[in-house]
Amino acid sequence: MQQLLRGASLLRLYECSRGLPSANYSCRKLVLTKLNAMSEGIRATYSRRAASKNIEIKKDDETIMEKEDVTESTLEIERIRGDPSMLQSMTVKELRELTRRMGVSGKGNKKDLVSALMNSLGQEVTDKDGASTVEKVGPSEVPSKRKGAASVVVEQNLETSEVISATPSKRSRTKLKSTKGTTPKKNSVTTVKLNKTSIQKETVVVHGTVDDAEPWTLLVHKKPRPEWIPYNPKVMRPPPLGKDTRAVKILSWNVNGLRALMKSRGFSVHELAQREDFDILCLQETKMQEKDVEVIKESLLEGYTNSFWTCSVSKLGYSGTAIISRVKPLSIKYGLGVPDHDTEGRVVTVEFDDFYLLTAYVPNSGDGLKRLTYRVTEWDPCLGNYMKELEKSKPVILTGDLNCAHQEIDIHDPAGNSRSAGFTKEERKSFETNFLSKGFVDTFRKQHPDVVGYSYWGYRHNCRKTNRGWRLDYFLVSESIAERVHDSYILPDVSASDHSPLGLILKL
Repeated sequence: MQQLLRGASLLRLYECSRGLPSANYSCRKLVLTKLNAMSEGIRATYSRRAASKNIEIKKDDETIMEKEDVTESTLEIERIRGDPSMLQSMTVKELRELTRRMGVSGKGNKKDLVSALMNSLGQEVTDKDGASTVEKVGPSEVPSKRKGAASVVVEQNLETSEVISATPSKRSRTKLKSTKGTTPKKNSVTTVKLNKTSIQKETVVVHGTVDDAEPWTLLVHKKPRPEWIPYNPKVMRPPPLGKDTRAVKILSWNVNGLRALMKSRGFSVHELAQREDFDILCLQETKMQEKDVEVIKESLLEGYTNSFWTCSVSKLGYSGTAIISRVKPLSIKYGLGVPDHDTEGRVVTVEFDDFYLLTAYVPNSGDGLKRLTYRVTEWDPCLGNYMKELEKSKPVILTGDLNCAHQEIDIHDPAGNSRSAGFTKEERKSFETNFLSKGFVDTFRKQHPDVVGYSYWGYRHNCRKTNRGWRLDYFLVSESIAERVHDSYILPDVSASDHSPLGLILKL
C-alpha cells in the first residue's frame, strides 16, 4: 500500500512537471496502469537519446575513418606516382579499388586498369601520330617495329666554356634500364600513353643527370640503337676558337613567321644576336610580303647593314627567306634561276671571298604528300645541280629548313612516320642522291655520328617539352671545307618558333 501511495505521488509530480492536470489516483489498478505507461515512456526517451548519441558517435567515427582513408589513399597515390611499377604487383581487386578512389574508370582487365591509372597519374607520352605505350618492358624483350627499346645511358665528361640557357618546361619522367657498359641514373619512371586501338610499349631512358628545364637531354626514340645518346650542347660543343683564329659564325633559323616572332613570342632576333654574336643570320619561313620588308629591316638588327630578302609572290604571306650580314657580300642572287621554282621566295644566295652561302626553305611535300613528286623529281635535283654549278668556282654552304629527316636517328618515331611528309623513303633517297652523294657533307651528323638531336618540334601534343622531334634543319658544306668546320650545333633552348636555331663556325 505504501508503494502504491508513493507511486501515486510520483504520478502527480510527473504530470505537474509536464503541465498536465492532476488526477485522483485512489484505484490501485489505475495507478499501476499509469506507472507502467510512464515507465515505458521514460525507457523510450532514454532509448531515443542513446540511439541519437550512438549515431553521432558513429558519424564521428566514420568522419575520422574517412579522413584516415583519404590520407592513406593520398600517401598510396604519391607512392605509386614515385614508383609506377607498384601497379604491376597489385591484384585486379586492388587496382579497381584504387581507380574508385582516384575517380578513374575501373573497367577492363588488369592491363587496362594499369593503363588508366598510369594515364591519370600524368605518366603520359604522346607522339606526333598518337602512338603510345603502357605495358612494362621486360629486360628480355626485343623491340618490334611498333615497340620502343631502351636507350643506352652514357655519361658525358667533356667541358666547354659555352653554356646554353634554359627554358622552363614540365617534368619529364623516365624509366631506368641498365645496359652493358653504362652508368644508370636513379631518377627514372615509366612513361606511358593510351592508344584507342592498341597498347604499345615505349621506354624512355634519361641520359645523364635529369634537368627539368632541358628536355632535349632525354633520349626519346622508339627504335634507339645501343650507341645513340641524346644531344646536350653544354657538354658536346668544343671550346671556342682563339681570338687569333680567323673564322665566320653563321646562324640559321626557321622563324615560322617573322612578324609574329617579333610581336609576341618572347625572344627576338636582337636577343639572339646579343647572345651568339654571329656574323651572318639566315632566316626561313619569314612569311613576309615585299611591301613590309623595308620596315622590318630597319627595326630588326643594329650593326647588320647588309640584308637580302625574297618573298613569295604566288601566295602572299607564305614561305620567304632572308640573309642578314654584317659582312658585305660580293654578289647576291635570288632563286634558282628557274621560274617554276622561284615564285615562292625559297632561296637566297650570297657570295663571299671564301664561299657561297645559300639559305633555302625546301618545299614541304604537304598533306597527303600532294607535292611529293614535285619535290623529289624537280625541286631537289634543281637545287643540287645549282649548288654543284656554284661549286665550280668556290665552296658552297647550304643551310635552312630542308624538310627532310634523313635517317632514323633524326626522328623520334621512324616507323610511325614512314609515310609522313619529311620522312618518306622518296624524300630520304632524294636527300641522299641530290646532296650527300654529290659531295655535300651534313656537318652536324659528321660531328655527332651517334647523337639524337632535333631541330623541330610540332606545337601539338607538347612535343618540345617531351623531346619528340625531327631534325629538319641543316648545314651542308662542300667536302673541300668540311674539315674546316669547328662547330655545328643546335640551340634547343630557343623555343620562340617550332624550329630552333642552328649554328656553324667555319675556320677561314
